Order: sequence, then C-alpha cells, then structure tokens
Amino acid sequence: MGNALTQKILITLGFLFAYRVLAYVPTPGVDLEVIKGLFDSPGGIAGMANMFSGGAVERMSIISLGIMPYITASIVMELLAATFPALGQMKKERDGMQKYMQIIRYFTIFITIVQAIGVSMGLQSMTGSAGQSAVMIDPMMFTILTTFSMLAGTMLLMWIGEQITQKGIGNGISLIIFAGIVSGLPSAISNTIRAVNAGEMNFLVILGILAIMLITILAIIYVELGERRVPISYSRKTIMQNQTKRVMNYIPVKVNLSGVIPPIFASAVLMFPLTMLQSSTSEFATAVADSLAPGGITFNVVTFLLVMFFAFFYASIAFNAKDIADNLKRQGGFIPGVRPGEHTKEFLNEVASRLTGSGAVYLAIISTVPFMIISGMGASFYFGGVAVLIIVQVALDTMRKIEAQRTMGQYDTLGNVGL
Repeated sequence: MGNALTQKILITLGFLFAYRVLAYVPTPGVDLEVIKGLFDSPGGIAGMANMFSGGAVERMSIISLGIMPYITASIVMELLAATFPALGQMKKERDGMQKYMQIIRYFTIFITIVQAIGVSMGLQSMTGSAGQSAVMIDPMMFTILTTFSMLAGTMLLMWIGEQITQKGIGNGISLIIFAGIVSGLPSAISNTIRAVNAGEMNFLVILGILAIMLITILAIIYVELGERRVPISYSRKTIMQNQTKRVMNYIPVKVNLSGVIPPIFASAVLMFPLTMLQSSTSEFATAVADSLAPGGITFNVVTFLLVMFFAFFYASIAFNAKDIADNLKRQGGFIPGVRPGEHTKEFLNEVASRLTGSGAVYLAIISTVPFMIISGMGASFYFGGVAVLIIVQVALDTMRKIEAQRTMGQYDTLGNVGL
C-alpha cells in the first residue's frame, strides 16, 4: 500500500507539473509586452484572475481563464439540483451522476466560449503605452484562435482536475487553484524585496503584513480543526455485536461545514461578469467594472454577502441530517436525550445551523478583511484572505487524505500478516 500511496502522490505531482507547463503556452497573435502593462499594479480583476490562474493571465496563456468556467458551471448545476428534485435525484444515482457531470462539462464549454470571445474583444481594444495594439493579427482570425485555444486550455485543466481526483491524492480542482496561488509566491516575495530596496515600502509595513498573514493562517487552522462532537449511545445488543470493532461514540460536526467551496464560488461568480464588463467599450459597463474592482468597498461587500450565501447553501448540501438520523436508527444508535428518527434529524439540523452561522461569518471575514488591510498597507502583490484560506484548507485536506491512505495501508498489511 505504501507503493500505491507513492504512486498516487507522483501522479498528482505529474499532473500539476503539466498544469504549470500549460501556463507558459501563449495564445496565438498576442503582443505580450502590451499585456504586461496591465500588471504594473496588483489590484483590479486582472490581478485577481492572474492569482487564481498561477500567472497564466499575464502571459495570456491558453489557460488564462483557468478552471473558473468549470466552477461556474458547477455552481449553476448545484443551484438547479437544489431547485429541481428530479435533477437532485439524478446526482444520487450512479448512472445519473455520470449524466450530471456530462451536463456540467457541456455547460463549461458554453461558458468558456462566451468568456474567450469577451477576452478576445477586450484585447482588440487594448493598446500599449506607445499606442501599439495588443493584437498582432487579423481581428476575426484572432477571435477564432483565442476562442479555440482557451477552450482547449480549459478542457485540459478540467480533465487534469478529474484525473487527480480519480487517480491521485485530494480534490483535483482545489489542488489546481492551490498550485496556481502557490506558484505566485516567489514572484510576490521578489517584488516585495525589490520595493523595500527601492524605498517604496517600509520594512515595518512588511512586518505588519507578515503579522496579519500569520494571524490569518493561525485563525484558519484553529477554526478548520474545530468541531462539535455530538455524543452517541448504542443499545446493548449493538455493543455486543460490535465488541471486536471500533464504534465511534460521537458525530463530528465541523464549524466550517462547507470547506473552501464558498470563497472559490464567490470568486468565480464575481470574475465572470467582471471579465465581460471589462471587455466592453461601453462607458456604463466600464464604470460598473471599476466600482467592482477588487479591493474596493463594493467588491468586498459583494464578496462578503456571496461567501455567506454559498456557506449556508453548500453546508445544507454537505450535511444531510436525515441520512445520519436514519443510519443511526438502523445501527441501534441514538443521541442521549433525543428520540431517534425525526427528532434526531431536527436536533442535528439545529446544531448544524448554529455552526454554519458561525462558519459563514468566519469565512466572509477571512475572505475580505485581511486583503483590505494588506492592500491598504500598499502590498505589491495580490494576496488576500481567499488565497490564504485556499492554501491552508487544501493543504489540511490533502494531509488528511494522505494520512487516511497510510492508515488503510497499515490495516491491509496487518490483514496480510494475519493470513
């Protein structure tokens, strides 16, 4: 089993390496010197998109749209599944789940095409400091090439994410976003050192930024490891039947039931319209895009509300009190002082609701406040609470899965020795 774990880790690293290679494959017909002018400052939608794509945007790579179209499609499907019972039932069936995932893929293609066309139109209206165009070929040909190139890039990322989930360690989509953010750390550090040497940033400000980031990381780890343990008792008959087995005597309910999904969903929802608005030549669209620029008050308020919404929404899907109550009843277990069945479901829902409220506020604060403070201190990179949250949560989740694989390997080894 040790070899199997090593193989899964190597497969994961191999696919992540392929993802990083794709980030350096440029879209045909783009003048990269003009594009680099967008990233002289860390703010704006360009900086935010660049962070999530691992620097692919500033290179105008074929994966500039990143995995966000797939995430947006997943959000829409989750909302539809919660609205229409037939679609929700499809998810629970094995054959139905395959159809469900296929619909997400088709919807991802549609969103990618729309965004790619929007990006190509935006690039055509972009000029450099000397007035040179960002596009070096015929506009119609450029739109066609950009659309197909970015569609191929996003489809490759989606495939890489699915392969990591199936054959590697951890959630593939989350690991792709994680790798993209982490890959930008060396550049952020070098830019900060350069700013300090040039006298653009005070050394005390750097210490303040590091302190805020450290406090944020510690707060995330503390909350992510926090859980409410609901005690369980079993009937004497059940205990006798399972006397040679380990029976968990509590139900762990995490403070943050929705994990890293809400901030990722919120970022995807905001980035889609912002990409479309910035590609428009309309003064009204430009004004709306500017008002929603990352770091601004409007952007942070919208992010706060979206994270809260997705935290409650996803927690209601991730934590199914009815299934837990039914399983407890079948196994002869019960919560002391609570009647089995419907009363247990209501009790668990009440516990989950209280925790979700606290978890949603925590996620919303982490997603907005640290970046507001760090950007206000004049940081020369785009690295807010969402980025820290994703890095820490994905790292913790991957470590848990590696530990679970190691534990399974130990049990398999003991079983083989016994035979």
